[in-house]
Amino acid sequence: MSRVEESIAVDVPVRTAYNQWTQFETFPQFMAGVQRIEQRTDELTHWVTKIDGVEREFDATITEQIPDERVAWTTVKGQAKQAGVVTFHRLDDTRTKVMLQMDYAPEGLAETVGDKLGFIKRQVAGDLGRFKQFIEKRGGQETGAWRGQV
Repeated sequence: MSRVEESIAVDVPVRTAYNQWTQFETFPQFMAGVQRIEQRTDELTHWVTKIDGVEREFDATITEQIPDERVAWTTVKGQAKQAGVVTFHRLDDTRTKVMLQMDYAPEGLAETVGDKLGFIKRQVAGDLGRFKQFIEKRGGQETGAWRGQV
């Protein structure tokens, strides 16, 4: 397993950043390679990704969700093997640090080489940067929220 850890400061309150992150179906708008996510239940999502021409489908279950603090997940079915957590840290009333930690298992030679060259780390950093642009461009207005706890 490999691990990536990245963080970014966003110019929105913790509640806004967290609320937006719970809207999984919007992820394709800021995550490169994510084509579609379906929220099947409060705890189950179905992902379709396409990276460098390789399409993968998998299910992920939310293992822990605490409003304004964290969302943790692990894959349960499909081609990708990963687990992770995103946490939200209040910097002040209008700024939040979003930190993502993810463990994943590269498959095959191309993914292993890409992992060693830092491709996944750069992709995660880029996705967080696009999340920042996405939520800040909306004037700090999230597209929705799920405030339940898992």
